[in-house]
Amino acid sequence: MARAFAEIAFTPAVREQQEYFGSAKSYARMLGTQVPRGDRLGAAEAKFISEIDGFYQASVNSDGWPYVQFRGGPAGFLRVVDETTIAYADYRGNRQYLSIGNFAGEDRVALILMDYAHRRRLKIWGRAGVVRADDDPGLVSFLHDPAYRAIPESAVVISIEALDWNCPAHIPERLTVTQLGTELSELRGQVAALTDDNRALRTALSHAK
Repeated sequence: MARAFAEIAFTPAVREQQEYFGSAKSYARMLGTQVPRGDRLGAAEAKFISEIDGFYQASVNSDGWPYVQFRGGPAGFLRVVDETTIAYADYRGNRQYLSIGNFAGEDRVALILMDYAHRRRLKIWGRAGVVRADDDPGLVSFLHDPAYRAIPESAVVISIEALDWNCPAHIPERLTVTQLGTELSELRGQVAALTDDNRALRTALSHAK
């Protein structure tokens, strides 16, 4: 666990529970200066982000209620702007505007980026800002995938405060239809070859009678 993540996560209330259950000493070292800061994207994180087609996003409304939603789109729709910034185009949907409304009052946001096929999970904490298309059409255009038939209304720009790769334990291995199709293509080829072999054997046997 990176130090920046521990500094955010290990509040006094959390530390109190760690003390009670006996894990405080082992986690205390995560707050030491010798632990990597972990608030900037590296090559591995940038590559991972460019390949995912969805993530979970948590915001908090003005009454203190958390709101978690799944954000999906073409692979790479979440863009790396620089080593401390990520962003995505926000499209016209059901027009409830819950998340961007929450960001207007509380900009803190948490993301969980999932790769079920390879059982990988990246957690990001940051601060979100909303840029409307009228205010910065260039930014929204940069984030918009022209092949994606939807209307971008704004951009959500997230300044990263902490990130951490999570343990793969208990992450179920799942494949999308596209990923499964790739896996099955080889099997289909094998089945086709076996079918041809079986047909040839049947023909040979019929001629041998």
